[in-house]
Amino acid sequence: MEIEEVIANIGIEGTRFIEEHVDPQFQALLHLYEHMSDKTVFIPLVTANALVSYQLSGKGEDWWWEFARWFSEHPVDNIYGAYKLFLPESKTNRRITNVKLKRLERAEPFLMSMNAKEYYNNMAALQHDLAKTLGTQRNAKTVVFAVKMFGYAMRIATGEFRPYPMEIPIPVDSRIQRLTERLGQDDPILFWQGVAEETGVPPLHIDSILWPAMSGNPEVQEKIRRAFGQAGEELIRFLSP
Repeated sequence: MEIEEVIANIGIEGTRFIEEHVDPQFQALLHLYEHMSDKTVFIPLVTANALVSYQLSGKGEDWWWEFARWFSEHPVDNIYGAYKLFLPESKTNRRITNVKLKRLERAEPFLMSMNAKEYYNNMAALQHDLAKTLGTQRNAKTVVFAVKMFGYAMRIATGEFRPYPMEIPIPVDSRIQRLTERLGQDDPILFWQGVAEETGVPPLHIDSILWPAMSGNPEVQEKIRRAFGQAGEELIRFLSP
């Protein structure tokens, strides 16, 4: 079975199930939302955290849970000031913290003033405006990942599910790069865009299928098996190194 067939078998609704019931990042955001005293800062805070989710010193899943637990206990007056306290204490995001703090300082005015409802209706516009704010490429990994996490946060805050736009590419981290190379491809963005168009599952949702299944977490993989049966087994087998 080819990867395109595996993804097509799961489809958009199956991907939504993985995102909301399997992905540890979504579960961490649920925890944060339920425990925040001031929920008005939830959307910009989650988006900000995605913008500094690179060159981690631990697993991404652990980083998002560390973030959720810390901000569940610490009210946010301003994002930059909160991260000046949080990052020095972090166990999973210790690298180049000064660079990340400068990025947050630059992004905060935009994040705190953005119209989240309008951007949820047009997430490609959010991709464009985030990149412009940061002075980086639209397809930069942290930019497209921030759009994905913004979508998660909006889904939690509003209860509304909106599929990601087909034109926003997959975030290319080390897991996606290695998998793409193992499949005999050398351009992850181009390859997964083609898979998206063939299966009808947008690249950011494909990321949600691939990332948990490649985590190596037995509990996460068992949830996928129970939810999708043979299709889940095929997915895990296909993605195992």
